[in-house]
Amino acid sequence: MIETLKDPTVFLTILAVMGLLVISAFFSGSETALTAASRARIHAAERDGNKAAGIVARLLEQRERLIGSLLLGNNLVNVAASILMGGVMTKLFGSGYWSLFFATMTMTALILIFAEVLPKTYAITQPDKASLSVARPVNIIVTLFAPIVALVQVIVNGVLRLFGVDSDSSAWTAKDEIRGAVDLHHKEGGVEKGARDQIIGVLELNDLTVEEVMVHRKNIVMVDGSLPPEQILKEVLASGHSRLPVWMDDKDNVTGVLHAKDMLKALSRTAGDVSSLNIKRICRDAWFVPETTSVVKQLRAFQHKREHFAIVVDEYGALMGVITLEDILEEIVGDIQDEYDDELSGMERNADGSITITGDIPIRDLNRALDWKLPDDEAVTIAGLVIHESQTIPDENQTFAYYGYRFEILERQRNQIMKLKISKTHEPDQRND
Repeated sequence: MIETLKDPTVFLTILAVMGLLVISAFFSGSETALTAASRARIHAAERDGNKAAGIVARLLEQRERLIGSLLLGNNLVNVAASILMGGVMTKLFGSGYWSLFFATMTMTALILIFAEVLPKTYAITQPDKASLSVARPVNIIVTLFAPIVALVQVIVNGVLRLFGVDSDSSAWTAKDEIRGAVDLHHKEGGVEKGARDQIIGVLELNDLTVEEVMVHRKNIVMVDGSLPPEQILKEVLASGHSRLPVWMDDKDNVTGVLHAKDMLKALSRTAGDVSSLNIKRICRDAWFVPETTSVVKQLRAFQHKREHFAIVVDEYGALMGVITLEDILEEIVGDIQDEYDDELSGMERNADGSITITGDIPIRDLNRALDWKLPDDEAVTIAGLVIHESQTIPDENQTFAYYGYRFEILERQRNQIMKLKISKTHEPDQRND
């Protein structure tokens, strides 16, 4: 055996195997570094003039081509190294099963340790630095292997389509990636809950409609324009709001918006004589918007018109609620409370860990306040969620178990759920019934 190892051919073959293992390590490390590199930091480096970062960015734009080229190169060198090692073992142990066994075991150990674990461990610890260092040679390899990789990709896509898999479609978006990263860092303690909520609020703003963030008509403080000015003034002062819709004959007939500031100015001109106020002249024209308007579009409309208040109507022109600039901003920064707002309005924490809430609390507000994950795709309010899932209008004291929470109906008026008690539960989810 010693004489065999002194054979120059065997020695050169072993050197060739070692060289191929180094190349294999390069391919493995490059794959890990490039796939784990932060696209945001690479983009920032490219913007600062780093040419290698520009190459990495272009490679990541064609991820399938990149991965295919690296896998092709890695498999080529691993197969070549295994064949050469098989020849060495044949010379050492003769042609037979033992030589194949020793060749397999030796190459498995060498490839696993030196061509896979070691380079990938290094690359994963500092992917950005590693990806920049291998960018240029990998770019050359990708260019050389492009025709072969393209052919392989056609075959792969064809096979996947036979099983009904569309490799070109992906439901994962940049917004989903940002949301996932923020959630992950929040769980790890790197991002505070408030900052997490604000970032996700901005991301989700474009998915919301005015209907989902407006103040519902039953919660609106409105003024009857036919009342005496003295009574209207009392209602304005008691409301705690600076803008109130004014209606005549019917609450769906909103004729204007009364601004408290305008009323005070008019009152100063009459030397405090409330009875001489002309409410119709003081009111401003009401701005009506459809409930299906996107929140982003409404925000831009507020900015363009320099208004903070609009009346929301449905497709038949019926009053649905009001939307304010504050309502939209609260979707980003959370509740904006002033001296007239009640803290945790409509929600009460119980000693047993449950909460008692009114049915008109929006699901989004509850999720944000308690860091819950109740779905808000099919319903806006908590009461709406229970009605949607139960497919009925529940009775008082009736209970349901959905999404890991127990909903108990505490109070109902006519067909409206007024108050619920919610607690976490391990009861079977009744959605499967």
